[in-house]
Amino acid sequence: MKFLMTYEPAVKQPPTPEKMAALGKFGQESAKAGILIMTGGLTRPSKGTRLKLKDGNFTVDGPYAETKEVIDGFALIEVKSVEEAIDVARRFMTVAGDGTGEVLAVFEQGGGK
Repeated sequence: MKFLMTYEPAVKQPPTPEKMAALGKFGQESAKAGILIMTGGLTRPSKGTRLKLKDGNFTVDGPYAETKEVIDGFALIEVKSVEEAIDVARRFMTVAGDGTGEVLAVFEQGGGK
């Protein structure tokens, strides 16, 4: 099963070199174990471009200025269960530090990889 994990740090500041090294090590170990598919960063959602379709009318709100601040991270992982995904997220957050995370199941048509 694939899961999208998101993370928003409690303190909005760049990580220290030591924290970056620890996060890099965690990522390498997860990739080697076959769990990690990809990672990335997201700009603050309120600073992105919002799309809306209602009653056949499509609107675009944004993009907003100052989108250079990357504050949220994500990882796409593949594990056997939601419990295992939560464990991976818990281990990641232990390395990353205080913040808020979310684990979302990825719908795969046909249930295959």
